[in-house]
Amino acid sequence: MSNPDTAPPKLVRAVALSGKIRTQNQRLTETFTQDRAEREDAGTERNRGDSGWGLRYDRRMARLTAAERAALPDRAFAYVDSSGRRRLPIADAAHVRNALARFNQVEFDDERERDRARSRLLRAARKYRIVPIGFIDSQLRTQRGDARRRGVRAGLPTGFVTMLMTDIEGSTAVLAQLGDVDEYGALLADVRRVQGEAAAAFDGRIVEARADDFFAAFTSPRCALLAAIDIHRGLASHRWSGDIEVRVRAGVHAGYPTVRDDNYIGMAVHTTARIADAAHGGQLVISGDAKTALTDMVPDGVRFRSLGERRLRGIPDEHALFQITGPGLAKKFPPLRI
Repeated sequence: MSNPDTAPPKLVRAVALSGKIRTQNQRLTETFTQDRAEREDAGTERNRGDSGWGLRYDRRMARLTAAERAALPDRAFAYVDSSGRRRLPIADAAHVRNALARFNQVEFDDERERDRARSRLLRAARKYRIVPIGFIDSQLRTQRGDARRRGVRAGLPTGFVTMLMTDIEGSTAVLAQLGDVDEYGALLADVRRVQGEAAAAFDGRIVEARADDFFAAFTSPRCALLAAIDIHRGLASHRWSGDIEVRVRAGVHAGYPTVRDDNYIGMAVHTTARIADAAHGGQLVISGDAKTALTDMVPDGVRFRSLGERRLRGIPDEHALFQITGPGLAKKFPPLRI
């Protein structure tokens, strides 16, 4: 090897440049190794950072190193798949925004896991005061496209759906007061008429109406909320036989139910049922997911009274619950029936 003291100047510069290149390559390799999991999680960027749904990646966001990522608990990720791989970090506002942009690029184990990940992500967005209008819109468009490709019946909304469920409070006592099955049947028909007209007025689809229960679905969370309010007001203003007071418990939740045999199945359906069951007659309770989906579509005069984060029977995750208040709605109720 040439002695640096006697080597020609050009050779010395070439050797120095080669050393710099090796050092740079080594640093790039180390950086790639550190943030490989994070970059895989981000998916392939398209259109110079555009997610394809009107959402953009935050290129200024600091990448998580492998050590930083490993130190985060599972709850700092929106999704942990069946193999233990943790996806969509939501540890801070910047990562939440990126997770919103990347959500449709993640392959989930099943629709239930997709729904749970979306709920965690929306709760994180609410925590950091992020209004995910573009995310919700992209979910609606993507799911509608999937439904068309699957040939799902057009009558029921698909994808991101807002569900409304009600049941008559004290129906057995009402029947006993009337003392006649035919009269109770007429009363039930009137209740269903009020509910059906409210759902139709706000472009809802009746999923089920049997016994004391009513289930309707809406593509718009605002319409679901307005229909639920209309039902309460309609029942309160109706003159019932024997001056009986007829009230329903009402629950509203937004999620991704699966259509099966002209009905819905899935955790989102069970969550809606549990929220309705937790309410009292005349009370309207909605989930934090439904409230988040409303974004700037909250009807005039409507207010949200926080009922806290609650564990619903049989539902794995806690849900933020809110009582709806406004003109024509009762305000004071006992604690939730949980």
